[in-house]
Amino acid sequence: MGFYTRSSSEARVAWMLLLLCSCTLLLRAHGGGSRKLYITYLGDVRHGHPDDVVASHHDMLGTLLQSKEESVASMVYHYKHGFSGFAAMLTQDQATRLAEFPEVISVKPSRRVRTTTTRSWDFLGLNYQSSHTPASELLQMSNFGEDVIIGVVDTGIWPESRSFSDVGYGPVPARWKGECQTGPDWGINNCSRKIIGARFYTAGVPDEYLKRDSLSPRDHYSHGTHCASTAAGSAVGVDGEEASFHGLAAGVARGGAPRARIAVYKSIFAGYGDSATVLAAIDDAIHDGVDVLSLSLTVPYENSYGALHAVQKGITVVYSAGNDGPRPQTVEDTSPWVLTVAASKIDRSFPTVITLGNKQQMVGQSLYYQVKNINSSSHTASNFTKLICAQSCVPRHEILHQIDVKGAILVCLNDNDAINPSDDFHHAAKYVVEGGGSGLIFAQYTTDTLSSTVAYCPGIACVIVDIYISRRICQYAFDSSSPTAKIEPTRTVMSKDVLASKVASFSSRGPSADYPAFIKPDVAAPGANILAAVGDSYVTKSGTSMAAPHAAGVAALLKALHPDWSPAAIKSAIVTTAHVTDGHGMPILAEGLPRKVADPFDYGGGNINPCGAAHPGLIYDIDPHDYNKFFQCANVKEGISAIASCNTTSMPEYNLNLPSISVPDFRSAITVSRTVTNVGELHSVYHVVVQSPTGVKMEVFPDVLVFDAANKVRKFEVKLSPIWNFQGGYTFGSITWQNDRQVVRIPVATRITIQDFYADVA
Repeated sequence: MGFYTRSSSEARVAWMLLLLCSCTLLLRAHGGGSRKLYITYLGDVRHGHPDDVVASHHDMLGTLLQSKEESVASMVYHYKHGFSGFAAMLTQDQATRLAEFPEVISVKPSRRVRTTTTRSWDFLGLNYQSSHTPASELLQMSNFGEDVIIGVVDTGIWPESRSFSDVGYGPVPARWKGECQTGPDWGINNCSRKIIGARFYTAGVPDEYLKRDSLSPRDHYSHGTHCASTAAGSAVGVDGEEASFHGLAAGVARGGAPRARIAVYKSIFAGYGDSATVLAAIDDAIHDGVDVLSLSLTVPYENSYGALHAVQKGITVVYSAGNDGPRPQTVEDTSPWVLTVAASKIDRSFPTVITLGNKQQMVGQSLYYQVKNINSSSHTASNFTKLICAQSCVPRHEILHQIDVKGAILVCLNDNDAINPSDDFHHAAKYVVEGGGSGLIFAQYTTDTLSSTVAYCPGIACVIVDIYISRRICQYAFDSSSPTAKIEPTRTVMSKDVLASKVASFSSRGPSADYPAFIKPDVAAPGANILAAVGDSYVTKSGTSMAAPHAAGVAALLKALHPDWSPAAIKSAIVTTAHVTDGHGMPILAEGLPRKVADPFDYGGGNINPCGAAHPGLIYDIDPHDYNKFFQCANVKEGISAIASCNTTSMPEYNLNLPSISVPDFRSAITVSRTVTNVGELHSVYHVVVQSPTGVKMEVFPDVLVFDAANKVRKFEVKLSPIWNFQGGYTFGSITWQNDRQVVRIPVATRITIQDFYADVA
């Protein structure tokens, strides 16, 4: 329009350039691109008061974002008690620049975490008192774990369950510094002398998950309640109605430490959680004063420093190993400072009788308790009804869609064709339910979880059989002009006739893909078909999620019995006294494809032995600050964005004083040292028994350890020499110190190598 002179045009250009520069600086401050949750780790707390720690976090983030307001808006969690760090919404560019700050050890994206018992405690030797049986010695000596505080990081808790009754409990321990956070369905009275604290963490959790859960510590997804009652549930069924799942697995339900207190940290909402919420829970638990932390979760290894700081504060941290077995290198939570727990089976079985029309009987496994079928009152699996066999129920074969199952029992042969048996079972059960069938007999090589026979089979009978049994059933069906069968309700059998312990097929296996220099898992504990609290009732669940609270309960008893023991001492006692043979004296087996004799990558030291752990004789203790030498080097080695010093003169990983030895890159003779502390009889003599890994010569010096009042700590050395010279696989052995009263055993794993980064895939 001609209103601008030449000089005004120049001014407009200058203004536009200034605006462009300002926008560039603003984008630089805000990083550009989408934001996501990052966790910044700063190491030990370096300020005297938590408020000062928070202020230092805002100073750092404000410097990065060039705005204190932006710092406050971006911050999600402050870690200010057990360790220093924060979780904040950042762009990738901002996270990269933040990692360059000299105070920062690491900056990593928050990653999603996954959640991973009437008979089990008796099976482990922790008998509860009854009218005809006294309580076990460990329960009596530890006063049932009274006043030990177990923190449970999970999906919350259902406080009205009988397992959390506080009748007969004294005041909350004076040392407790926790809180009882309230919400729409959780009042201050939901905390008690049993559930002494409850927190929940919603920041950073997507709204889609929060809308499906309650914004309170209440558990609507059952996982946390089940785990908490397994670890520390009060005794239910001693003088009244027994706990059971519709009459199955009936008995006294209680936790391993039934008089322990429970602190709840709800970090999982509608199945969703991430490392930021879990770290916030661990940080608060350190502040609150828990003694044991039980986490039936899989947490990314780069965020394991939360557990490290907890251990350095004297807290025993217990993690589940994961449910990705029997494949190797699937074990999770493999930091050397935590106790990682595999899942084993107990001496309880749920036989379910299948009677064929020719009166022949077969036996499978199920949790079938229904008598009346939801599809038809005249066609129930408990009455003789039509029997149909399908060569395969695998979805990709589409054979099922050609079969009318109305009123019938369907048999799925599968013939080893199932890629994912759990998904295939779900598919077949859904087809039978929707098609008006009355039952499903599903062939599977091995299974250690029966909850699917309830979860996927509303109103029908579902039974799991092995392939041999399924073929015999179908042979009858093919030979008969009018085949029929009926399925009886399941019974519960508990006896030495049931082979146990065995490592469950779903339990994740070693070696660790992150830290192969440490044997993981550390130990196995019951985790298959465990009955525990869910809401106001009791339900069986399977998983290493069920195994971890068993170990946490044992750790609580040991803490009550030996309050001065460190987390490393408690872990050592559990690992070195674990069973490697079953109740018949046979080697413990590991379920899988095929079943085999278990090794340390299946169960670590063995199956947990609570009464033995109470009096281990010798312990392998560790100064918790020794872990720092390994952890800082691991940060650099694993490529974490970090400005962290790595002391190249620090000890080799295999010399960390763990109750195990692993040498994954074994090329020439090495000497490994270990130190043991006598916690048994003052004057004791131990002799060594060496079982060398195949292909390795293993010698221990000295071969006799003598302890007295002046010599409670002894060091020994293990010389390992390869006999072979080729790229090999892992072989296993053990070192056992024993006398006429004690047996103290640690597992040994070695792998002879001749070149780096060799892919063992063919």
